[in-house]
Amino acid sequence: MTVQLRGAELIVRTLSKAGVEWLFTLSGNQIMPIFDATIDEGPELIHVRHEAAAVHMADAWGRITGQPGIALVTAGPGHANTLSALYVALAAESPLVLLSGHAPRSQLEKGAFQEMAQAEMAGHVTKASWRAGDAAQLGQELARAIRTAQSGRPGPVHLSLPFDLLESETGELAKALPAADDFQPLLSLLDIQTAEQTVAELSRAEKPLVLAGPSMTRGLGPELLERLSSITHLPAVGMESPRGINDPSFGAFAEVLAQADLILLLGKQLDFTLGFASEPVVNSGCRLIHIDPETRVLERTSRLLDDPTRLVAAYQADPLPALRQLIQVAEQNDWPPNNWCDEVHSAIRFRPAEWKNAASVSADKLLPVEVCRAAQQFLAADDDAVFVSDGGEYGQWAQACIEAPHRLINGPAGSIGSSIPFAMAARIAFPDSRIVVTLGDGTFGFHPMEFETAVRHKLPFVAVVGHDACWNAERQIQLRDYGENRLIGCDLLPTRYDRVVEALGGHGEQVTEAPQLLPALERAFASGLPACLNVVIQKSAAPIIRRS
Repeated sequence: MTVQLRGAELIVRTLSKAGVEWLFTLSGNQIMPIFDATIDEGPELIHVRHEAAAVHMADAWGRITGQPGIALVTAGPGHANTLSALYVALAAESPLVLLSGHAPRSQLEKGAFQEMAQAEMAGHVTKASWRAGDAAQLGQELARAIRTAQSGRPGPVHLSLPFDLLESETGELAKALPAADDFQPLLSLLDIQTAEQTVAELSRAEKPLVLAGPSMTRGLGPELLERLSSITHLPAVGMESPRGINDPSFGAFAEVLAQADLILLLGKQLDFTLGFASEPVVNSGCRLIHIDPETRVLERTSRLLDDPTRLVAAYQADPLPALRQLIQVAEQNDWPPNNWCDEVHSAIRFRPAEWKNAASVSADKLLPVEVCRAAQQFLAADDDAVFVSDGGEYGQWAQACIEAPHRLINGPAGSIGSSIPFAMAARIAFPDSRIVVTLGDGTFGFHPMEFETAVRHKLPFVAVVGHDACWNAERQIQLRDYGENRLIGCDLLPTRYDRVVEALGGHGEQVTEAPQLLPALERAFASGLPACLNVVIQKSAAPIIRRS
């Protein structure tokens, strides 16, 4: 007997075959057939309050699990609301697939309801973006999107789904569903000779550095980077911050980077985060080897270097399997101990001694470092804790002071506002872990209604709002560049954000004294609810870390 399916049912069955359990979504006219199809089988809907939040959740899921998160939104304005979140995921090298409803094909270029050039718009902030054209091929199209999101440099992929395709019958199920292998990423491998040449160059350098890109800071990346470092006694560092070498979590790394004589870029783009390999960030005599999955990235590196002889070699290969190959070759060599690796790691770990006991002299406004000390103590009690950092100056303090087994930050895009959706996705992935979000009060305003989503779906976490009643990153720019008498447009009201969360069904407390912090964190976690601690802090600039 031939089983006939609607296009929407084929989408849902394909998601199930791919192992997708969660669909991060916001409802709308053009995707109601998919909502209907999930009633009978398929992923569970996590229904958010803004389309960007759905993409942020898919982004976090991709970073945490390595498997593409799937977001589903409606057409037109709903689709347009996802664009900034797609850019965040693209910069962070996070695999996800965005499925957008779309005006029916039969009405295109006739003024259809919410008709928009969706594929073209998303094409600027994704790895790939297209509109489906055949109901019978929807399963294959979705499998292609999932494969593309994971292949090479991970990233977001967009697929628009015309309404008439979702409602159309697709034909025989056995022919319509993709095979299991259709979802798997394509790999570009580093050959053994190239790996041997690269290792030889590293062994000859006096002060080499291995710098890996954002996708290598997650999953097996950190473990393999540490393995390479332990074998070779050479420093291997993953980078994912929008502030690059000025990221306070890198301590005094800038000081040692300037001393390097050879840098291996392993899936790390040569961009603003490295000062484009120019003085004073990188020594003009420093040579580079670049291994990257994208030829355009390799070509750009060649163009950026004033002296073409600085680029020793450029190889197209995926960074993770390339790293495995480098480790295999390195294990066959003898590597004498050296002080360079210790020097680099000592610089990264460096924090000013005065931070350890720094305390506010104000009766009701804490220093950011005091807040971070309490958050670190709270997270340290859990071997599987999750730390989510968001915001400007306060976010930089948090990244400098807080460590956890799992970390989610805004990434190279430098955006703010993603942390609450990130925390919800983290709760699904880690049902029992302690999850702390640090975000500023300006950042809180981007997705406050997602606390209602978290309450509704029972996804608790603890948000620690650094409340300085201003857009402090911009305020610090104005102070530095224009002077105190030229401050404008940065003030916020002293809003009780904890009460906002209470009104949405969560747990809320205001904290104004350092001794209150750890007990408040414990109470918030014990409540079992999405929680907000409204912590009043001073208007402190982000830390600039120097050893001298």
